Amino acid sequence: MLTYNMFKKLLFIFQPETAHNIAEFIFKLFSKYCKFIPSILATKYFIADKMLKQELLGTTFLNPVGLAAGFDKNATMIRMLTSFGFGHIEFGTVTPLPQDGNKKPRMFRYPKAQSLQNAMGFNNDGMEKIAKRVCKIFPYAIPLGANIGKNKNTAQVDAINDYKMLIETFKNLCDYLVINISSPNTPNLRDLQNEEFIKKLFIMAKKLTNKPILLKIAPDLEVKDAINICKIAIENGADGIIATNTTIDYTLLENSQNFGGISGKVLKEKSYNLFRKLAVEFYGKTTLISVGGIDSPQEAYKRIKAGASLVQIYSSFIFQGPKLVKEINKEILKMMKKDGFNHISEVIGSDL
Repeated sequence: MLTYNMFKKLLFIFQPETAHNIAEFIFKLFSKYCKFIPSILATKYFIADKMLKQELLGTTFLNPVGLAAGFDKNATMIRMLTSFGFGHIEFGTVTPLPQDGNKKPRMFRYPKAQSLQNAMGFNNDGMEKIAKRVCKIFPYAIPLGANIGKNKNTAQVDAINDYKMLIETFKNLCDYLVINISSPNTPNLRDLQNEEFIKKLFIMAKKLTNKPILLKIAPDLEVKDAINICKIAIENGADGIIATNTTIDYTLLENSQNFGGISGKVLKEKSYNLFRKLAVEFYGKTTLISVGGIDSPQEAYKRIKAGASLVQIYSSFIFQGPKLVKEINKEILKMMKKDGFNHISEVIGSDL
Protein backbone atom coordinates (compact mmCIF):
# COMPACT_ATOMS: atom_id res chain seq x y z
CA MET A 1 0.00 0.00 0.00
CA LEU A 2 2.92 2.34 0.73
CA THR A 3 4.14 1.76 -2.80
CA TYR A 4 0.73 2.59 -4.28
CA ASN A 5 0.43 5.71 -2.12
CA MET A 6 3.76 6.91 -3.44
CA PHE A 7 2.68 6.14 -7.01
CA LYS A 8 -0.65 7.92 -6.43
CA LYS A 9 1.01 11.03 -4.98
CA LEU A 10 3.17 11.25 -8.08
CA LEU A 11 0.23 10.75 -10.45
CA PHE A 12 -2.03 13.18 -8.60
CA ILE A 13 0.44 15.98 -9.37
CA PHE A 14 -0.93 15.79 -12.91
CA GLN A 15 -4.39 16.50 -14.28
CA PRO A 16 -6.59 13.36 -14.04
CA GLU A 17 -6.55 12.48 -17.74
CA THR A 18 -2.79 13.00 -17.98
CA ALA A 19 -2.29 10.83 -14.90
CA HIS A 20 -4.42 8.12 -16.46
CA ASN A 21 -2.38 8.24 -19.66
CA ILE A 22 0.87 7.96 -17.68
CA ALA A 23 -0.47 4.92 -15.79
CA GLU A 24 -1.59 3.35 -19.08
CA PHE A 25 1.87 3.87 -20.57
CA ILE A 26 3.55 2.24 -17.56
CA PHE A 27 1.11 -0.69 -17.54
CA LYS A 28 1.66 -1.32 -21.26
CA LEU A 29 5.43 -1.10 -20.77
CA PHE A 30 5.42 -3.64 -17.95
CA SER A 31 3.14 -6.03 -19.83
CA LYS A 32 5.34 -5.97 -22.91
CA TYR A 33 8.89 -5.74 -21.58
CA CYS A 34 8.72 -6.79 -17.91
CA LYS A 35 6.35 -9.73 -18.04
CA PHE A 36 7.52 -11.04 -14.67
CA ILE A 37 6.01 -7.98 -12.93
CA PRO A 38 2.35 -8.83 -13.68
CA SER A 39 3.05 -12.41 -12.59
CA ILE A 40 4.53 -11.26 -9.28
CA LEU A 41 1.65 -8.85 -8.67
CA ALA A 42 -0.93 -11.54 -9.44
CA THR A 43 0.64 -13.76 -6.80
CA LYS A 44 0.23 -10.92 -4.31
CA TYR A 45 -3.24 -9.65 -5.20
CA PHE A 46 -5.31 -12.32 -6.95
CA ILE A 47 -7.75 -14.20 -4.72
CA ALA A 48 -9.15 -17.44 -6.13
CA ASP A 49 -11.18 -19.50 -3.68
CA LYS A 50 -13.74 -22.19 -4.40
CA MET A 51 -16.18 -20.35 -2.11
CA LEU A 52 -16.07 -17.36 -4.49
CA LYS A 53 -16.07 -19.27 -7.79
CA GLN A 54 -19.22 -18.92 -9.90
CA GLU A 55 -20.50 -20.18 -13.24
CA LEU A 56 -22.32 -17.19 -14.73
CA LEU A 57 -23.12 -15.91 -18.20
CA GLY A 58 -21.70 -19.06 -19.73
CA THR A 59 -18.26 -18.69 -18.19
CA THR A 60 -16.32 -18.97 -14.90
CA PHE A 61 -15.76 -16.07 -12.50
CA LEU A 62 -13.05 -16.89 -9.95
CA ASN A 63 -14.06 -13.98 -7.72
CA PRO A 64 -16.93 -11.44 -7.84
CA VAL A 65 -14.95 -8.19 -8.10
CA GLY A 66 -14.61 -6.70 -11.56
CA LEU A 67 -13.29 -3.51 -13.13
CA ALA A 68 -16.05 -1.37 -14.60
CA ALA A 69 -15.92 -0.04 -18.14
CA GLY A 70 -14.23 3.31 -18.71
CA PHE A 71 -10.85 2.60 -17.18
CA ASP A 72 -9.46 0.50 -20.03
CA LYS A 73 -11.31 2.04 -22.96
CA ASN A 74 -9.00 0.63 -25.62
CA ALA A 75 -8.18 -2.79 -24.12
CA THR A 76 -4.51 -1.90 -23.75
CA MET A 77 -4.07 -2.71 -20.04
CA ILE A 78 -5.90 -6.01 -19.59
CA ARG A 79 -2.91 -8.15 -18.56
CA MET A 80 -1.63 -5.67 -15.99
CA LEU A 81 -5.09 -5.02 -14.57
CA THR A 82 -5.70 -8.75 -14.19
CA SER A 83 -2.61 -8.95 -11.99
CA PHE A 84 -4.31 -6.58 -9.52
CA GLY A 85 -6.82 -9.29 -8.66
CA PHE A 86 -9.90 -8.51 -10.73
CA GLY A 87 -12.20 -11.45 -11.39
CA HIS A 88 -13.41 -9.89 -14.63
CA ILE A 89 -12.63 -6.80 -16.71
CA GLU A 90 -14.93 -4.75 -18.89
CA PHE A 91 -13.19 -2.84 -21.67
CA GLY A 92 -14.62 0.09 -23.61
CA THR A 93 -16.90 1.87 -24.19
CA VAL A 94 -16.08 1.05 -27.83
CA THR A 95 -17.73 2.84 -30.75
CA PRO A 96 -17.74 1.76 -34.42
CA LEU A 97 -15.51 4.64 -35.55
CA PRO A 98 -12.59 6.11 -33.59
CA GLN A 99 -13.46 9.35 -31.82
CA ASP A 100 -11.57 11.89 -29.76
CA GLY A 101 -14.33 12.52 -27.27
CA ASN A 102 -15.36 15.83 -25.77
CA LYS A 103 -13.42 19.03 -25.30
CA LYS A 104 -10.74 19.07 -22.58
CA PRO A 105 -10.58 19.40 -19.62
CA ARG A 106 -13.12 16.63 -19.23
CA MET A 107 -12.08 14.72 -16.12
CA PHE A 108 -12.03 16.11 -12.60
CA ARG A 109 -10.78 14.65 -9.34
CA TYR A 110 -12.26 15.25 -5.86
CA PRO A 111 -9.95 13.45 -3.41
CA LYS A 112 -11.74 14.53 -0.23
CA ALA A 113 -15.00 13.14 -1.58
CA GLN A 114 -13.22 10.11 -3.08
CA SER A 115 -15.10 10.87 -6.29
CA LEU A 116 -14.52 11.68 -9.95
CA GLN A 117 -16.42 13.59 -12.58
CA ASN A 118 -15.91 12.89 -16.26
CA ALA A 119 -17.26 14.12 -19.57
CA MET A 120 -14.97 11.99 -21.73
CA GLY A 121 -17.51 11.28 -24.47
CA PHE A 122 -16.55 7.74 -25.51
CA ASN A 123 -13.00 8.63 -26.60
CA ASN A 124 -11.58 5.40 -28.05
CA ASP A 125 -9.60 3.87 -30.93
CA GLY A 126 -12.68 2.48 -32.66
CA MET A 127 -13.88 -1.10 -33.03
CA GLU A 128 -11.48 -2.27 -35.73
CA LYS A 129 -8.29 -1.40 -33.89
CA ILE A 130 -9.61 -2.56 -30.51
CA ALA A 131 -10.90 -5.83 -31.98
CA LYS A 132 -7.44 -6.57 -33.42
CA ARG A 133 -5.94 -5.91 -30.00
CA VAL A 134 -8.39 -8.18 -28.16
CA CYS A 135 -8.06 -10.89 -30.80
CA LYS A 136 -4.44 -11.41 -29.71
CA ILE A 137 -5.42 -12.41 -26.16
CA PHE A 138 -8.95 -13.85 -26.32
CA PRO A 139 -9.98 -16.37 -24.97
CA TYR A 140 -8.49 -14.93 -21.80
CA ALA A 141 -7.68 -16.11 -18.28
CA ILE A 142 -10.63 -14.21 -16.75
CA PRO A 143 -13.94 -13.12 -18.30
CA LEU A 144 -13.80 -10.05 -20.52
CA GLY A 145 -16.82 -7.84 -21.17
CA ALA A 146 -17.14 -5.61 -24.23
CA ASN A 147 -18.95 -2.38 -23.40
CA ILE A 148 -20.34 -0.86 -26.61
CA GLY A 149 -21.92 2.47 -27.55
CA LYS A 150 -22.89 4.55 -30.54
CA ASN A 151 -20.71 7.24 -32.12
CA LYS A 152 -21.46 10.83 -31.19
CA ASN A 153 -22.25 11.81 -34.79
CA THR A 154 -24.54 8.87 -35.46
CA ALA A 155 -28.13 10.08 -35.73
CA GLN A 156 -30.62 8.63 -33.24
CA VAL A 157 -32.53 6.90 -36.04
CA ASP A 158 -29.32 5.12 -37.09
CA ALA A 159 -28.12 4.23 -33.57
CA ILE A 160 -29.26 0.63 -33.84
CA ASN A 161 -26.90 0.11 -36.79
CA ASP A 162 -23.93 1.16 -34.64
CA TYR A 163 -24.85 -1.46 -32.03
CA LYS A 164 -25.34 -4.06 -34.77
CA MET A 165 -21.83 -3.47 -36.16
CA LEU A 166 -20.32 -3.60 -32.68
CA ILE A 167 -22.09 -6.84 -31.74
CA GLU A 168 -20.99 -8.50 -34.97
CA THR A 169 -17.41 -7.34 -34.37
CA PHE A 170 -17.08 -8.39 -30.72
CA LYS A 171 -19.44 -11.35 -30.36
CA ASN A 172 -16.51 -13.77 -30.61
CA LEU A 173 -14.00 -11.55 -28.79
CA CYS A 174 -15.54 -11.31 -25.33
CA ASP A 175 -17.39 -13.37 -22.75
CA TYR A 176 -20.32 -10.97 -22.58
CA LEU A 177 -21.48 -7.74 -24.22
CA VAL A 178 -22.83 -4.63 -22.49
CA ILE A 179 -25.19 -2.21 -24.19
CA ASN A 180 -24.28 1.29 -23.02
CA ILE A 181 -27.11 3.77 -23.57
CA SER A 182 -26.72 5.36 -20.15
CA SER A 183 -23.60 7.50 -20.38
CA PRO A 184 -24.40 11.20 -19.90
CA ASN A 185 -21.50 12.29 -22.10
CA THR A 186 -22.81 11.52 -25.58
CA PRO A 187 -25.57 13.96 -26.58
CA ASN A 188 -29.05 12.38 -26.45
CA LEU A 189 -27.67 8.90 -25.70
CA ARG A 190 -29.83 8.52 -22.60
CA ASP A 191 -32.88 9.22 -24.74
CA LEU A 192 -32.38 5.69 -26.07
CA GLN A 193 -33.37 4.39 -22.63
CA ASN A 194 -36.90 3.96 -23.91
CA GLU A 195 -39.16 0.98 -24.38
CA GLU A 196 -39.31 1.04 -28.18
CA PHE A 197 -35.57 1.27 -28.79
CA ILE A 198 -34.61 -1.31 -26.16
CA LYS A 199 -37.10 -3.84 -27.50
CA LYS A 200 -35.88 -3.32 -31.07
CA LEU A 201 -32.25 -3.44 -29.96
CA PHE A 202 -32.44 -6.72 -28.05
CA ILE A 203 -34.55 -8.45 -30.69
CA MET A 204 -31.85 -7.52 -33.22
CA ALA A 205 -28.98 -8.44 -30.89
CA LYS A 206 -30.27 -11.90 -30.01
CA LYS A 207 -30.59 -12.75 -33.69
CA LEU A 208 -26.90 -11.94 -34.16
CA THR A 209 -25.38 -13.92 -31.30
CA ASN A 210 -25.94 -16.31 -28.42
CA LYS A 211 -23.32 -14.44 -26.43
CA PRO A 212 -24.74 -12.99 -23.17
CA ILE A 213 -25.85 -9.37 -23.62
CA LEU A 214 -26.46 -7.08 -20.66
CA LEU A 215 -28.02 -3.63 -20.33
CA LYS A 216 -26.31 -0.91 -18.29
CA ILE A 217 -28.66 1.74 -16.90
CA ALA A 218 -28.36 5.21 -15.40
CA PRO A 219 -28.94 5.97 -11.71
CA ASP A 220 -31.02 9.03 -12.54
CA LEU A 221 -34.05 7.19 -13.90
CA GLU A 222 -37.30 7.20 -11.98
CA VAL A 223 -37.67 3.80 -10.31
CA LYS A 224 -40.80 2.88 -12.27
CA ASP A 225 -39.06 3.81 -15.55
CA ALA A 226 -35.94 1.84 -14.64
CA ILE A 227 -38.03 -1.23 -13.77
CA ASN A 228 -40.01 -0.95 -16.99
CA ILE A 229 -36.90 -0.55 -19.16
CA CYS A 230 -35.21 -3.54 -17.53
CA LYS A 231 -38.39 -5.59 -17.86
CA ILE A 232 -38.60 -4.87 -21.59
CA ALA A 233 -34.91 -5.73 -22.02
CA ILE A 234 -35.23 -9.03 -20.15
CA GLU A 235 -38.43 -10.01 -21.98
CA ASN A 236 -36.60 -9.48 -25.27
CA GLY A 237 -33.49 -11.45 -24.44
CA ALA A 238 -31.24 -9.41 -22.11
CA ASP A 239 -29.10 -11.76 -20.01
CA GLY A 240 -28.49 -9.30 -17.21
CA ILE A 241 -28.67 -5.76 -15.86
CA ILE A 242 -25.74 -3.59 -14.73
CA ALA A 243 -26.76 -0.82 -12.34
CA THR A 244 -25.56 1.87 -12.39
CA ASN A 245 -23.63 4.22 -14.65
CA THR A 246 -22.47 7.69 -13.51
CA THR A 247 -24.95 10.30 -12.27
CA ILE A 248 -25.83 13.81 -13.41
CA ASP A 249 -27.17 14.68 -9.96
CA TYR A 250 -24.68 17.48 -9.30
CA THR A 251 -26.13 18.20 -5.86
CA LEU A 252 -24.26 15.13 -4.58
CA LEU A 253 -20.83 16.70 -5.00
CA GLU A 254 -19.74 20.05 -3.61
CA ASN A 255 -18.06 22.33 -6.18
CA SER A 256 -18.85 19.91 -9.01
CA GLN A 257 -18.89 20.88 -12.67
CA ASN A 258 -22.28 21.34 -14.34
CA PHE A 259 -21.60 18.72 -16.99
CA GLY A 260 -20.42 15.13 -17.23
CA GLY A 261 -21.11 12.17 -14.96
CA ILE A 262 -20.13 11.74 -11.31
CA SER A 263 -18.76 8.47 -9.96
CA GLY A 264 -17.25 7.40 -6.65
CA LYS A 265 -18.23 7.58 -3.01
CA VAL A 266 -20.90 10.28 -3.40
CA LEU A 267 -22.81 7.98 -5.78
CA LYS A 268 -22.91 5.10 -3.28
CA GLU A 269 -26.33 5.67 -1.72
CA LYS A 270 -28.08 6.66 -4.95
CA SER A 271 -26.69 3.68 -6.85
CA TYR A 272 -27.48 1.21 -4.07
CA ASN A 273 -31.05 2.45 -3.66
CA LEU A 274 -31.87 1.96 -7.34
CA PHE A 275 -30.05 -1.37 -7.48
CA ARG A 276 -31.98 -2.63 -4.46
CA LYS A 277 -35.32 -1.73 -6.03
CA LEU A 278 -34.36 -3.45 -9.27
CA ALA A 279 -33.19 -6.51 -7.33
CA VAL A 280 -36.53 -6.78 -5.54
CA GLU A 281 -38.14 -6.92 -8.97
CA PHE A 282 -35.66 -9.03 -10.94
CA TYR A 283 -33.61 -11.15 -8.51
CA GLY A 284 -33.81 -14.76 -9.67
CA LYS A 285 -35.01 -13.70 -13.12
CA THR A 286 -31.71 -12.46 -14.54
CA THR A 287 -28.07 -11.80 -13.62
CA LEU A 288 -27.60 -8.56 -11.68
CA ILE A 289 -24.31 -6.66 -11.45
CA SER A 290 -23.90 -3.72 -9.07
CA VAL A 291 -21.55 -0.80 -9.68
CA GLY A 292 -21.46 2.74 -8.33
CA GLY A 293 -19.74 3.95 -5.18
CA ILE A 294 -18.49 0.56 -4.00
CA ASP A 295 -15.46 1.46 -1.91
CA SER A 296 -15.15 -1.21 0.79
CA PRO A 297 -15.61 -4.93 1.47
CA GLN A 298 -18.70 -4.10 3.54
CA GLU A 299 -20.34 -2.22 0.68
CA ALA A 300 -19.53 -4.99 -1.80
CA TYR A 301 -20.97 -7.61 0.57
CA LYS A 302 -24.08 -5.45 1.04
CA ARG A 303 -24.64 -5.32 -2.73
CA ILE A 304 -24.20 -9.09 -3.04
CA LYS A 305 -26.67 -9.73 -0.23
CA ALA A 306 -29.03 -7.36 -2.04
CA GLY A 307 -28.93 -9.54 -5.15
CA ALA A 308 -25.71 -8.79 -7.06
CA SER A 309 -23.95 -11.83 -8.49
CA LEU A 310 -20.99 -9.59 -9.33
CA VAL A 311 -19.78 -6.14 -8.31
CA GLN A 312 -17.58 -3.67 -10.16
CA ILE A 313 -15.36 -0.80 -9.03
CA TYR A 314 -13.71 2.13 -10.78
CA SER A 315 -13.18 5.33 -8.78
CA SER A 316 -12.30 3.52 -5.57
CA PHE A 317 -9.63 1.59 -7.47
CA ILE A 318 -8.02 4.90 -8.42
CA PHE A 319 -8.16 6.30 -4.88
CA GLN A 320 -7.29 3.13 -2.94
CA GLY A 321 -5.32 1.01 -5.38
CA PRO A 322 -5.16 -2.75 -5.99
CA LYS A 323 -5.15 -3.58 -2.29
CA LEU A 324 -8.88 -2.79 -2.34
CA VAL A 325 -9.62 -5.64 -4.75
CA LYS A 326 -7.77 -8.07 -2.52
CA GLU A 327 -9.38 -6.69 0.64
CA ILE A 328 -12.89 -7.01 -0.78
CA ASN A 329 -12.38 -10.64 -1.74
CA LYS A 330 -10.63 -11.58 1.52
CA GLU A 331 -13.19 -9.83 3.70
CA ILE A 332 -16.12 -11.31 1.78
CA LEU A 333 -14.74 -14.74 2.60
CA LYS A 334 -14.46 -13.79 6.29
CA MET A 335 -17.97 -12.33 6.40
CA MET A 336 -19.37 -15.40 4.63
CA LYS A 337 -17.84 -17.73 7.20
CA LYS A 338 -19.06 -15.53 10.06
CA ASP A 339 -22.60 -15.59 8.64
CA GLY A 340 -22.52 -19.35 8.06
CA PHE A 341 -22.41 -19.31 4.26
CA ASN A 342 -20.45 -22.01 2.46
CA HIS A 343 -20.56 -20.48 -1.01
CA ILE A 344 -21.15 -17.05 -2.50
CA SER A 345 -24.28 -18.33 -4.22
CA GLU A 346 -25.85 -18.58 -0.76
CA VAL A 347 -25.03 -14.92 -0.05
CA ILE A 348 -26.47 -13.52 -3.28
CA GLY A 349 -29.90 -12.10 -2.55
CA SER A 350 -29.92 -13.35 1.07
CA ASP A 351 -31.26 -9.97 2.26
CA LEU A 352 -34.22 -10.37 -0.05
